Amino acid sequence: MNPSTAFATVLADELVRCGLREAVLAPGSRSAPLALALFDRAQAGDVRLHVRIDERSAAFTALGLAKASRRPVALVCTSGTAAAHFHAAVIEADESGVPLLLLTADRPPELRGTGANQTIDQLKLYGTAVRWFCETGVPEAEPGMAGYWRSLACRAWAAAAGLAGGWSGPVHLNIPLRDPLVPDAAGPSWPEPLDGRPGGAPWTTFAVPPSATVPPSATWVGHRRSQDGMGGPSMPLPAGKSDMDGPPMSPPAAGSLELDWAERGVVVCGDGDYDTEPLLELAVAAGWPVLAEPSSNARRGPNALSAYGYLLGAPGFAQQHRPDIIVSAGRPGLSRGQLALLRGAPGPSPRRHVVLAQGPGRWADPARTATDVAAAITLRRPAAQRGGSAWLTAWQQADAAARQAADKILDSGDAVTEPRLARDLAAALPGGALLWVGSSQPVRDLDVHMAPRDGVRVLASRGASGIDGLVSSAIGAALAHQAAGGGAAAALLGDLALLHDAPGLMLGPSEPRPDLCLVVANNDGGGIFSDLEQAAFTGPFERVFGTPHGADIARLAAAAGIPYTRLEAPAELPAVLDGRGLRIVEARTDRAAAASLRAALRAACAAAAAP
Repeated sequence: MNPSTAFATVLADELVRCGLREAVLAPGSRSAPLALALFDRAQAGDVRLHVRIDERSAAFTALGLAKASRRPVALVCTSGTAAAHFHAAVIEADESGVPLLLLTADRPPELRGTGANQTIDQLKLYGTAVRWFCETGVPEAEPGMAGYWRSLACRAWAAAAGLAGGWSGPVHLNIPLRDPLVPDAAGPSWPEPLDGRPGGAPWTTFAVPPSATVPPSATWVGHRRSQDGMGGPSMPLPAGKSDMDGPPMSPPAAGSLELDWAERGVVVCGDGDYDTEPLLELAVAAGWPVLAEPSSNARRGPNALSAYGYLLGAPGFAQQHRPDIIVSAGRPGLSRGQLALLRGAPGPSPRRHVVLAQGPGRWADPARTATDVAAAITLRRPAAQRGGSAWLTAWQQADAAARQAADKILDSGDAVTEPRLARDLAAALPGGALLWVGSSQPVRDLDVHMAPRDGVRVLASRGASGIDGLVSSAIGAALAHQAAGGGAAAALLGDLALLHDAPGLMLGPSEPRPDLCLVVANNDGGGIFSDLEQAAFTGPFERVFGTPHGADIARLAAAAGIPYTRLEAPAELPAVLDGRGLRIVEARTDRAAAASLRAALRAACAAAAAP
């Protein structure tokens, strides 16, 4: 066995022992040993292999797989610019804590800097966007290599999965390989056994629970028993328990914060994969509204609001409902109104802004108003002040009024509009469904129109909020969702997002395909700019912001061999969703009309919510 083949065989075996179940490959020559080793493991049923012709699509497919499964996914490419095409997905994975194992094949050191074909500087190519980088060294037929390779694989897995004490995210192994790159029977015998630990065990294990693969935000939130007002002996209770629910439990782990209750508080849940249940229980215990972005998956429960974005954008309401306490988790910042709330505008910043950390050394504070960063919260609310909250009631009544005003406008005609499409799609999906939503206008429409509900998992690439790879990410997420026994999957994208990742549609006949409905709102350009300041510059607007393209999505679907349906009326949505396989549903909308509709919605909701 030659050294390159031996290395790839051992690496693939050890990653499978660690828990690798999905691998994505962009074909090339220098990566041949890795491709063949993963193909063999796929043939054995150990991993599911996905092959993509475009490295960027491959990277975002891996991102979607890893984001939905919360498990590291291997991503393989050849040397040269192939590895550079991974970079956008690596940045998103870094910002969102998505575990990726980047295995970039490279030329050996003696060929670097010589003008050799397909050779660039790949060392630390992704900078600080990876949790760990390692130049693995050229494989050699020397004693001790098997242990090195196996321990290397385990360390990479642990760093990606967050098992080594950090936050999950991407890891980069740069792998220089010499010829021969394919197995050869004439090679020398290996100087030592290449076997791993007995019984299929990994070379190195880590004493960290599997839940560490999820960003450890909001790990413990509870009440504090109070015997005499705000003081007296007390112990924290588990989330959702009152001081009448039984004996106190053990204190939370280090990094917890005791928070004195105030009536005027809000819980803000930004994008991210974290445990939201304690936050929802905190909101109920405190009598605070929950302002949850769709991809926080916290828009559920009695305190969750659906039209809070309209409330925060209404100056009168925002002025009279400035909170004294904000508890935020994840990555907030989807709307200007939400950022204004975090800043305290209009008016001074909140007296207390507690941010729940995303992981060691990581927390989101885009408004720079955080007064405290904590891993957990203990709420101190005196028994005399428990019960109903006029503050919460005011938010709920305003939310209901705004929701009613918005629905009246959306339901007033039979035209397919982008806000109504977002609202109706979220409501129509069955329990157990996955919804991937585009990072630009679609997620914002969903934010102000999605009703609170259980049973739908919403994902988005909001770490860096790019338009990159959204088709591939949705496909990867749907594949992982359904491999784990999940139900239907849909994606809500804009036309530019679809076109930007058109190669993601080009799946080979042997590739796994998800049951995924790609719902595309086609307004022939960048619709979000029509709601921004750039729209005032009518001269250059269409060419440099609106970017009309005139693309025929039906023909694109035909080129990819994907079924296509045109959505003509809102009432048709349940029927077109009721399909199987990978398919495209196009809803044609008008950018100018959509901008006017959103302006009317904002005005109507502000009037309805006026104090």
